[in-house]
Amino acid sequence: MIDAITSGLGQVLQWETLGLMLCGIFIGFLVGILPGLGGAVAIALLLPFTFAMEPVQGIVFLLSMWIVTSTAGDITSVLFGIPGEATSAAAVLDGYPMTKKGQGGRALGIVLTSSAIGLVFGAVVLGVFITVIRPLVLLLGAPEFFMLVLLGLAFVVTLAGKSPAKGLAMVALGLLTSFIGSDPTAGIPRFTFGEMYLWSGIALIPVVVGLFGGAEVLQLMLTRSSIASAPLGDAKLSGTMRGVADALRHWSVAVRSSTIGVVIGMLPGLGGTVAQWIAYGQARQTSKDPDQFGKGAIDGLVAAGATNNAKDAGSLIPTIAFGIPGGAATAVLLGGFLVLGITPGKEMLTSQLDITFSMVWTVVIAGVAGVILAFALVRPLASLTRISGPVLTPILFMFLVIGAYTASNSWGDIIVMIGASVLGVICLRWDWPRVPFLLALVLGKLLEGYLNLSVSLFGPSWVARPGVLIVGLIIIATLFFSIRSVLRDHRKRLANEPVEGPHTQVIRTVRGKK
Repeated sequence: MIDAITSGLGQVLQWETLGLMLCGIFIGFLVGILPGLGGAVAIALLLPFTFAMEPVQGIVFLLSMWIVTSTAGDITSVLFGIPGEATSAAAVLDGYPMTKKGQGGRALGIVLTSSAIGLVFGAVVLGVFITVIRPLVLLLGAPEFFMLVLLGLAFVVTLAGKSPAKGLAMVALGLLTSFIGSDPTAGIPRFTFGEMYLWSGIALIPVVVGLFGGAEVLQLMLTRSSIASAPLGDAKLSGTMRGVADALRHWSVAVRSSTIGVVIGMLPGLGGTVAQWIAYGQARQTSKDPDQFGKGAIDGLVAAGATNNAKDAGSLIPTIAFGIPGGAATAVLLGGFLVLGITPGKEMLTSQLDITFSMVWTVVIAGVAGVILAFALVRPLASLTRISGPVLTPILFMFLVIGAYTASNSWGDIIVMIGASVLGVICLRWDWPRVPFLLALVLGKLLEGYLNLSVSLFGPSWVARPGVLIVGLIIIATLFFSIRSVLRDHRKRLANEPVEGPHTQVIRTVRGKK
C-alpha cells in the first residue's frame, strides 16, 4: 500500500505530468467561470487530446481540469450571482448578497478557503475508503435511493425559511416541471404540447443559469446600478484575508458539509446538486443565526463551498471501485479511463493501485493549485463588481446565452433560460424562494425512476427494508425540528407584537395630532 502511494505521487510529480496538470488547471478555471459549461463538457471536449498520452498523464490532465471547474464556478456565483455550473448554485444565496454589500473579496476568501478544506477532506476520504467502500454501496438499492431523494426534498422546509407554504408551492411547481417529457416506463409524452424539444424534458443548465444568473442580470438592467454599491476598499486583499479567517473559524461547518458532499457524491445518480442543498439545509438548521441565511451568512457560504468540492472526490469512489459513475462528469471521465486502457474495478484496486493513488494526489495538488490561482485573481475579479450595470449587463447576458445553449445546442434552451430568468425576477420581487423549485426539478425524475424500480423489483415490501426505515426516521426528524423552529419563531413574533386596545388608539391619535 505504501509503495502504491509513493509510486502514485512520483508519477504525478514528473515534469511532463506536472505540465499537463497546469494546462488542465488553467483550462478548467476558464471553463468553470463560463456559466453552464462545467466539468462534464470540458472533459468531453478535450478527451480526444488524451489519446496519445500515457495513462497517468491523460488521467491527471482530465482530472485536474474537472476538479478546478467546481472552484471556478463558485467565483461567478459569489461575484455575479451566476452559477458556473448547477453544483455552484448554493454559493449564490449568501455569497452574492455579500458582494452587493461591497464584501466581494471577503466572500471569495470564505468560499475559496472552504473549497480547499473540502478538497483535502474529500481526497483523504477517497484515499482511505477506496478499498473498503464497495460493500457499503452495494447494500443500497433503489428503495434506499428513493428515500435519500425524499430526504433532499425534506430539506425544502428548512430552505424555505419563515415561509414553508411558499417553499412547498415551489416544490410542487418544480416537480410538475420535472415531469415534462416522455414517461420513463411507458414512453408516453407528458406536457409536451406537441413540441419535440420537450420530449426529453426541461434541461437543467438553462434553468439554473436563468433562475439565478438571468434573474440577477435582469435586476442589474432594471436598476442600472453596479453589483456592489459599497466602496472598493473591502474588496481588496485585506477583505480576502478576513474571509480566510472567517472560513477557518467555521471549520466545523466545513468538515460536516464536506462529509455530506463525500457521502452524497459517492451515491450514483444523486450527485453534487443534491449534496449542496442538503449540506446548506443542515448548516442552516445548526446555525445560531438561521435568519441570516440568504442575506450573507458565513456558515451558509462555507457549507456551499466545502460541499461543492468534496463531492467530486466522493463521486470518484464508485467510479474507481466498480465502474459506476457518481455523476455526469464521472460518466464522461469513465469513458476516458477506458480509452486510456484503464479498467475500473478490481484492477484499479490491485494491479493498478498506483494509478488510483495518482488520482488521489491529483485531486489534492490540482485542487489546491486552483484555489491559489483563484486567490491570485481575487483583486481584479472583485473589482469587476464595481462596473456599472449598463456596461456589464450585455457581457453577462452573452455568457448566459452561451451557457444555456451548450445544454443541448438548441434554441429551446435559450427560451427556457429566458423563462427561468423571468421566474427568478418574480421570486426576487415578491420574496418567493427559488431553491425549492430547483431542488424539486433536479430530484423529480430521480424520485419517479427510483419509485418505479422499487415497486417493480420488490413490490410493496420495499417499505420494510432497514435502510428505508432508517432514512424515513431521519426525514421525520428533519421535518419535525424544522416545523417546530418555524412555529417557535411565529410565537415569538406574536409575543413581541403590541396588543391593540383603547390606550394604544389614544396614543396613536395624540401622536397623529402632533
